[in-house]
Amino acid sequence: MTVSIIGLGLIGGSMAIDLKRRGFAQKILGVEKEPVNASAALKIGLVDEIVSFEEAVDAADIVVVAVPVGAAVKLLPQILDRFAGSGAKDKIVIDTCSTKAHIVRSVHYHPLRRRYVATHPMAGTEYSGPWAAMPNLFDGRACIFANSEESDPAAVKTIEQLYNVLNMRPIYMNSEQHDVHTAYVSHISHLTSFALALTVLDKEKDEKHIFDLASGGFSSTVRLAKSNADMWVPILSQNRDNVLQVIDTYIDKMGEFRQAIADYDEDKIRSLIEEANHIKKILG
Repeated sequence: MTVSIIGLGLIGGSMAIDLKRRGFAQKILGVEKEPVNASAALKIGLVDEIVSFEEAVDAADIVVVAVPVGAAVKLLPQILDRFAGSGAKDKIVIDTCSTKAHIVRSVHYHPLRRRYVATHPMAGTEYSGPWAAMPNLFDGRACIFANSEESDPAAVKTIEQLYNVLNMRPIYMNSEQHDVHTAYVSHISHLTSFALALTVLDKEKDEKHIFDLASGGFSSTVRLAKSNADMWVPILSQNRDNVLQVIDTYIDKMGEFRQAIADYDEDKIRSLIEEANHIKKILG
């Protein structure tokens, strides 16, 4: 099995490590547009070779698109076109993007749509680039398969095996459901972290000791603000409607806290906190 990975950052690089180490892929080819990142990925052994986009698609049994969703939407049709042009209709392409509706629609009518399996491995950190790649990143996490009924069953089975090697558990849903759920469990977390970081940075101009006093709780809450803008701008744009709905709900809840605090209403504050504590039933 030869696997070509387009985009050798945290997700693509981490996938490369474990697919090779655990014996799923005999050869890993990498495509990386940033020369420094490409050199680093080769030097630290994420891939066996750095090749061109065309070489990667032609040589691969499976092509993994692990670039920001804005770029992935443009690449996916090109990959399927190249599958068709070479007559290699048994190849498979997957993406790892965290929005699904737009990218799935982009190839809905493509003649080789069934060779595409839409996936979203729900794993990551706030770091980016090949240096962020790590083994075991995906262990025990969920992987979303979106609109898998539109893909060839044999292709889906192969990709299920791929994610099984990464120790991920599959969850199946349509692309619209996926985008609603990720807006609530992922996208709003990043937005609130960005907003909190901006708030504190603004205050730090006057209060020089804020970061000196920052505790572990602050660090864990704001760590997502380190996330890469090139990745998050297209995510928030493509999932606009769902994200706006979540923001509105979040603002409403913040308004309830603000009003209760302004009114010295300790019973209401307690009630809101205890209601929020119910999240323990979900997260443990």
